[in-house]
Formats: sequence, structure tokens, C-alpha cells
Amino acid sequence: MAIQSPALRQGDTVGIVTLGSPLDAEVIRARIAYLEGMGFQVAVGRHVFDQNGFLSGTETERASDLMAMFADPKVRLILPSRGGVGVEGILPYLDFNLIRQCPKLLSGYSDITVLLNAIYQFSGVIALHSLMLIDFKPDTPAYNFNQFLAAASSASVPRLILNPPELPPMKGLVPGSVFGPLVGGNLTSLVGSLGTPFEIDTRGKVLFLEETHEPVNTVYRYLEQLKLAGKLHAAVGILMGGCTNCTDAYGKSYEDLIREFLVPLRKPLVSGIASGHGTYKAALPIGAFVHLDANQGKLALLEPAVR
Repeated sequence: MAIQSPALRQGDTVGIVTLGSPLDAEVIRARIAYLEGMGFQVAVGRHVFDQNGFLSGTETERASDLMAMFADPKVRLILPSRGGVGVEGILPYLDFNLIRQCPKLLSGYSDITVLLNAIYQFSGVIALHSLMLIDFKPDTPAYNFNQFLAAASSASVPRLILNPPELPPMKGLVPGSVFGPLVGGNLTSLVGSLGTPFEIDTRGKVLFLEETHEPVNTVYRYLEQLKLAGKLHAAVGILMGGCTNCTDAYGKSYEDLIREFLVPLRKPLVSGIASGHGTYKAALPIGAFVHLDANQGKLALLEPAVR
């Protein structure tokens, strides 16, 4: 059984960290002000504003900020300011035993994917594939905030995870009905972890994948690498998100790739969930027990992300 973090309540303290690439200081301050306007207190990590080229601080500095937030009893939720490169570099410096002893939600996507899955895999604590600090702004869709708050503050299950009405519903491409912990996230980030001590474990899991800003032939290369590594075959089912701002290649689209590469695997397959880099972001608890119903194109959360 995965470890569920305490529920987030209005007035709680949110810890802000920068774990990969830097973010402009004025943007960080504006997003913090928006978060405070929602009724939350904020604790800012020592190295949140650091900038060292395409990284924010050293690996040990970024890791120490994250561990300080887990150790701080006042902090209830941890928000990275953004993703970017470098997140995997902090993994060897994390104390997963402390994280297990002080469970709290960490939310993010993009390169934060490797951290979400490592936290679940090595500490047993459920993490949240959802908003980062950069998303706390006036033009973020209400759907995104509703999804985030529902996952972070409510223990009501079962809960059906639906796309917003502005988008088509999810669809099942390979029939089947499977249960298991949900893992995954950004495809590039997951492929980058292969061959390391922190590569994703998909055995008996429902595997979620999404991508951004890659041509379809590159997405094919990454999927092939996951397949050869045994990660697709080990999963009990596959949940595909979008490929945001991805371009067709050699006359093939992302949808063509799903049909021609993933459907023949004959794993229960649901496509089209709005989560990750797209405008609309469903909140997906990494490590939570889910029901993937590819007969009806539905995803249901059976184990809450909070307690």
C-alpha cells in the first residue's frame, strides 16, 4: 500500500523549490503572490532564485532545498518553480527514508517526472503529476486548479478523472480493464532515466506517457527504447496523453504512431488524457491505485492521494 500524504487545506504552508532549470526571479515572485492570494502560506527554499546557466544551483544545493521542505513540519505541499533539465541530478542526494517518515505531496510534471516516480518507487509516498509554481497565474484554466485541489485536498474515492468539456473525452484503443498503481509522465524524462538506479519500474503498473516539442520520429525512438527496455511489456496497461507542439514526420502523426506502435502490443490502451504540457492538466497521483477501463475509455482513482 502506497503512503498517502496529509490533505492540503487553505492556510497551509507550501514549500517552493527550484530543482532543475532556473526561473526568472520576477516570475517566481508573481507566482508566489498568486499562490498567497489563494490563501496559502509560502516557504521559499534557500536556492530558489539561484542561476548557473541552464541550472539553478548545484545538485547538492537543489537536493538540500527539497529535503529541507520534507523535514519542515509546517510545509504540507512542495511545489517546484518549474521543470527543465537537471532534476535527475539531485536523485542520488535524496534521503528517501526521511521522505517516507515525513510524507507530503510534491506536485509537478515535465522533468519533475523522474522525481515523482523516484519518490514513489523508493519511499512509497504518492506524488502528484500536476501543477508547478509557474502555473499559478490568472490565465490558468479553472479545470487545472480544480483538478489540483481535488487531488491534493480530497480523499473521496472512487473518483473518475475526466477531460475538460472543451476537449474530446478519452478513448479506448485496445480493449481491456486493468488495475494497478499509476506511474509515468514525460516520455523524454523517463527514457533519460533508463540504465540508472532510478529507472522507472512498470511491473504490474498502469503506465502514463506524454510528450512535448518533439517530432514524431523522435517520439518513436523513445517509445522503441522503452519497449526494448521491457517497460511497455511489463505494464498492465498504457495511458497516453498528448504530444504538445509536436510535429509530424515523414507523413506520420502522433496519432498514427499510437495506432501503429502501441496498439499492436495488445495492452489495454486509453488515449487522449489531458495531462502534462498541454493547456489542460488533469492531476494524476503517481503511485495511487487506479482502474484503467479501456473498454469505455475511462480512468478512475481508487486510492486517494491524501489522507
